[in-house]
Amino acid sequence: MDCRDREGWAIVSRQRAFDVTPCFEEGILLSSLLAALLLISLVRSLTLAIVGARRVSSPIPVLASYFLEPIAILASIFLTYFNHTCKRRSSATLLLFWPLFACAVGVWIRTRVSIGLDFYFPILVAKAIVCGLGLLSFLLECVGPEYGVESQLGEKMMQESPILTANIFSIWAFSWMTPLMKKGVKQYISEQDLPALVPSDESRHLSDDLEKALSKHALWKALFIAYGRPYAEAAGLKVLQDLLAFSQPQFLRLLLAYISVYQTSRFNSFNRPSELEGFAIAAVMFVASIVQTICLNQYFQRTFETGMRVRAGLVSVIYKKALVLSNDERGRASGDIVNLMSVDATRLQDLCTYGLIAISGPLQITIAFVSLYSLLGWAAFVGVAIMVFSIPLNTQIARILKRMQEQQMKNRDKRTRLMSELLANIKSIKLYAWENSFLRRILEVRNEQELKMLKKIGIVTAGNTALWTGIPLLVAFASFATAATVSSRPLTSDIIFPAISLFMLLQFPLAMFAQVTSNIIEAAVSVKRLNNFLNATELQVDAVDRIPASNIQEGEEVLSIKGGEFSWEKDNVQSTLEDINLTVKKGQLVGVLGRVGAGKTSLLSAIIGDMNRREGSVYIKGTVAYAPQNPWIMSATIRENILFSHEYDETFYNLVIEACALGPDLALLPNGDMTEVGEKGIGGQRARLSLARTVYSRADLVLLDDSLAAVDSHVARHVFDNVIGPHGILASKARVLVTNSITFVRQFDSMIFLRRGIVLESGSYQELIANEESEISKLIRGHGTSGGSSGTSTPVRTSGTLTPGGGEELHEVDDKSSIIITEKLRQQASISRPRLVQPTLGQLTIGKGLSTEHQERGRVNTEVYKHYIKAASVTGFAFFLLTVITQQAASVMSTFALRYWGEHNREQGNNEGMMFYLVIYGLFSLSSCLLGGVSSVLMWVFCALRSTKRLHDMMLDALMKAPLSFFELTPTGRILNLFSRDVYVTDQILGRVIQNFCRTSAVCLFILVVIGGSFPPFLVAIIPLGWFYMRVMKYYLATSRELKRLDAVSRSPIFAWFSESLAGLSTIRAFHQQSIFIQHNQYRIDRNQICYLPSISVNRWLAVRLEFVGALIILCVSCLAVTALITSGVDAGLVGLVLSYGLNTTSSLNWLVRSASEVEQNIVSVERILHQAEIKPEAPHELPESKPTAEWPSEGVVEFRDYSTRYRPELDLILKNISVKSKPCEKIGVCGRTGAGKSSLLLALFRIVEPSNGTILIDDVDITEIGLHDLRSSISIVPQTPDLFEGTLRDNIDPLNAYTDHEIWTALDQAYLKGYVESLPEQLDSPVREGGSSLSSGQRQLLCFARALLRKTRVLVLDEATSAVDLDTDHAIQEIIRGPAFDKVTIFTIAHRLNTIMTSDRVLVMDAGEVAEFDSPENLLKDKNSKFYSLASEAGLVAETVDQ
Repeated sequence: MDCRDREGWAIVSRQRAFDVTPCFEEGILLSSLLAALLLISLVRSLTLAIVGARRVSSPIPVLASYFLEPIAILASIFLTYFNHTCKRRSSATLLLFWPLFACAVGVWIRTRVSIGLDFYFPILVAKAIVCGLGLLSFLLECVGPEYGVESQLGEKMMQESPILTANIFSIWAFSWMTPLMKKGVKQYISEQDLPALVPSDESRHLSDDLEKALSKHALWKALFIAYGRPYAEAAGLKVLQDLLAFSQPQFLRLLLAYISVYQTSRFNSFNRPSELEGFAIAAVMFVASIVQTICLNQYFQRTFETGMRVRAGLVSVIYKKALVLSNDERGRASGDIVNLMSVDATRLQDLCTYGLIAISGPLQITIAFVSLYSLLGWAAFVGVAIMVFSIPLNTQIARILKRMQEQQMKNRDKRTRLMSELLANIKSIKLYAWENSFLRRILEVRNEQELKMLKKIGIVTAGNTALWTGIPLLVAFASFATAATVSSRPLTSDIIFPAISLFMLLQFPLAMFAQVTSNIIEAAVSVKRLNNFLNATELQVDAVDRIPASNIQEGEEVLSIKGGEFSWEKDNVQSTLEDINLTVKKGQLVGVLGRVGAGKTSLLSAIIGDMNRREGSVYIKGTVAYAPQNPWIMSATIRENILFSHEYDETFYNLVIEACALGPDLALLPNGDMTEVGEKGIGGQRARLSLARTVYSRADLVLLDDSLAAVDSHVARHVFDNVIGPHGILASKARVLVTNSITFVRQFDSMIFLRRGIVLESGSYQELIANEESEISKLIRGHGTSGGSSGTSTPVRTSGTLTPGGGEELHEVDDKSSIIITEKLRQQASISRPRLVQPTLGQLTIGKGLSTEHQERGRVNTEVYKHYIKAASVTGFAFFLLTVITQQAASVMSTFALRYWGEHNREQGNNEGMMFYLVIYGLFSLSSCLLGGVSSVLMWVFCALRSTKRLHDMMLDALMKAPLSFFELTPTGRILNLFSRDVYVTDQILGRVIQNFCRTSAVCLFILVVIGGSFPPFLVAIIPLGWFYMRVMKYYLATSRELKRLDAVSRSPIFAWFSESLAGLSTIRAFHQQSIFIQHNQYRIDRNQICYLPSISVNRWLAVRLEFVGALIILCVSCLAVTALITSGVDAGLVGLVLSYGLNTTSSLNWLVRSASEVEQNIVSVERILHQAEIKPEAPHELPESKPTAEWPSEGVVEFRDYSTRYRPELDLILKNISVKSKPCEKIGVCGRTGAGKSSLLLALFRIVEPSNGTILIDDVDITEIGLHDLRSSISIVPQTPDLFEGTLRDNIDPLNAYTDHEIWTALDQAYLKGYVESLPEQLDSPVREGGSSLSSGQRQLLCFARALLRKTRVLVLDEATSAVDLDTDHAIQEIIRGPAFDKVTIFTIAHRLNTIMTSDRVLVMDAGEVAEFDSPENLLKDKNSKFYSLASEAGLVAETVDQ
């Protein structure tokens, strides 16, 4: 390709001013554009026609422009056609080509016109037509292929993501967000308004990618492989943006040099540069800043999206891992695992957003020094030396901060763990009046460890900030001083101002570098923790061989254990279970009996695969269902709890409700089975709810762990007959029932008796009872005939026969109902196994939970800010503001010192008299730096720290004083989120963002003052600029605030679901529903991401618009300067000052809007804390004016006087006009059917519920008139569900440290635990795991007895206290209760199993919240019409009592 023009291939024309040569225009500029179009169009058209769209890059062949043009244009027509038929998005190639081509043709036409058209005229017309048509094509391409196409969404819940159809300009300018922004101004945005995720961002894809990478690599590398590609693109964009950012001072220098040259040769038209040149430099500055804006915001968007993907992937992987953690690892408290998810995953997310500054920072510093060298020469390297020396100092500070942060993480973990334990055991803490003890433990960690460390971190961080603000100032000072001394060239404005711009640009990478270093350090700590967790040992995969089977025949083996040896922990020398041999066939009912701690529950755990199998084999055919001893209830509706992800079959569902006796309970609830229950569940119904879930699943093997212990004896009979027994719903299934009761032993097909993890005996009822030496035989004979039987019936009777006496009708009724159910079952002859229903995002109701999470709307109330400042210290805050303003003033004064110095040098023509200016500049710089450090210390130590302490203590105090009903209605995850995430924000984030906002405001204020003072015409531009800023800010704040709130509110269900799943791991595993729970978790993450993505894109939308206007300001100012230069002349120093500050205006105003919104987004945490602190408290804990005497109660006379109460003001009365009085030291049994108000009576005595009218007196003291602590610490309780917490045995028995070891040992001895505790290596200091999981259920209950024995109060309440212990222990406990230890104590025994109250002095029979009967058991049994008689006969106690 040769050039036929005489100027040849040169770029710049030597014949025309400010022009390029024709050969360069046609051969290089137009040809390269056309060649690119041709190649891209051909390749793109082919790929779209054959396979439909993949990205292609092309080398550019150089062909003659005039041949290339028609071919390329033709190719573009094909590209347009194929793009519109095959793709949903406009072609980026065409959208970029036509404007660039039009500009290139414009340049070509100008050259042609200035040379002379000659025979080029037709070509010019043709080119103009092509350009016109091209621009028309461009406009059509902007509309896009989807114009007018109806959305194909159908029934989808969310609208699809607009990114899928947005063109390249819409993506660059984030215009796809504009419809949402407009909506945000008109109305509050809700979750339904947000678009769906792009399919590749759904958490299931993200977690699959990460898992695939983790299988081959360590976590760091795996994260990069899974999500690194967009991140690498972001790195490229950042480098380009850095280069452009540093080109601005060079353009400024060019412009100032141009103005100086033009000014000197104003009246010499030969040497004067072209007038176009000035405008061209202004245009180039404008284009560079637009491209810079696009690069910067695309970089940010990619890093934030990567962060989001990293978090979603990690949370999914952590959740999956938690579902397969082995028992060795369950020592990790659930609070720690939740922290991995909330804190560590979020830290890695934060690292993604700013991590690239680790690459970009050094690059920016390098470019700055190269540019400075070109301005100041070798003097600039004095600055480099200072920088190099500052680096070791920085790493040292970073190291110190790292150690502090690691310690702080441990402190936060410790506090979170204590909090989660407090919430898990809140009922016991309230009943025992232990609030102060727990409060002390939490506040000790908080004040003595966390806040002290926070103060140190604050001071070190403040020092660090001052150092990093000071270094650029020191560098500038040293460089200028050296340059002035060494160089003969005078330091004038066109050197000083570009240098100052460069020093200002240098400040950002240096300041951020420090933050990023600490981010990387925090992330490294988190990766270590995550790696440790992800590599933790998992459950033994082959512990159980599950054989899928759809049609198992009667009598076929469903479970087979041969020679099984199992242990909880891999490294334990002693096995928990040894030599277990057990087979269970379809249709068989196997009973497992044994004493407390014999290994009954462990056996079931071994069957579901929760234990390590050391030897032997376990085979299971078909599916498994499991009802644990402590029933696990999800925060969902009752129906969802029973269905447990199975398909809803109305007929069978109603049958299950009837068989599990849940009908009457549901009738009492406001929304029936659609009532939501908290994770803590609803009293005695929990066990039956758990049982109903097991029955509904229609599994082949059903494992029941003492499911009847917590229910009344007549309900137990009903449930056994209709569900478990030979005529029950489960009759055709294989059943294993662990029990401490011998009521139904007759109906077991076979039984095994465990002792110390070994099967002592096994066989059928007849075989075992025939052998009088067998343990089971002794047990039945020992307890069957005495009143002490734990569950009650006489072995003389078979289940079907009737009791002599008056119980016939009742039994007939019960048998009838059993027959009716059996009939119904026959109609459904084969109970088909239900299908599992896969969850969908649509099912995920928004704001799930009994009480929807509190969510404010609109602007954050100014009261919240006032509260925050008041909690800090108004004086401290005022001083902080003062230091910030004086710091900026000092900084501006130092700049002015430089300006006058520059002017002085220009007039002098050399650097003489520099000392005076340097000293002034140095003093102002130093004071600015020191004031920065002082303001930091003031903010951290005197404002943020005080405020966060007061807010946390206020919230904790309110939580401790909250009534029990609050905890039953609020998911634990939600409260934990407040104490981990929101407290973290007030601890470490809020102080920082408020400080940034105040600093940025001061910077903006002074910039406007400086520019306005030096160049008044600029103030005219401030009015439209101000209007536009306010408008954009209004759009932005309205939308971003709601989006941030939606993000926060959609985040807590992830935590709630997570902590809930951790509590029910064994149930989830037994039902084999891990995949469904993982899906639920992923949908919760997706729901959060749907809220999170717009909340980050909204920042980009704002930044693009603000920076575009900033670029327009620079364009206007420089164009005005050039115009003024051409018309009337202008001073270069003035333009330099205005433009160097003008370049800063954009970023400063941008940061102002951003930091204002950051403050508002983070102050939401304070808003949530304040809302939490406003919970309505229960009655005061202490009332000094009405404190009872130290001996009270001395006699233990309890009197209910016309007492009525309700749970909540809107509900009906649960106790009605109760009037009952006990005698001193009387033993009173309380019984009645489910829902009769037995437990409510207990709650009333402890004032967990307050009276609606009437009152309760203990020893003639009205309990409503004394403090709750005085009341609750003077009476004792042994609750139905024993609550234990992490710590030592001593802490659990005596949390207040009020008793001596001798007293504790005595209590343990009386509670039959002394032998067990003595066998432990550390005895009383033996550790207890979270929730007491290191002890068996019976041992936990005995420990609660020891507490009661230790307190020696005159009133004791036993709430079904022996439900989880075996018969011998039960018998022993009954002996203690009747023995000398409780001789002088008034005891109320709430009994589900009547045998425990048969020896009471009097029995109180409740019915529908009223007293039905109150007399001695003997008198009540004489009256065959009494309610007590009917209850006793149902339990099979009448015959023996009559016999006696």
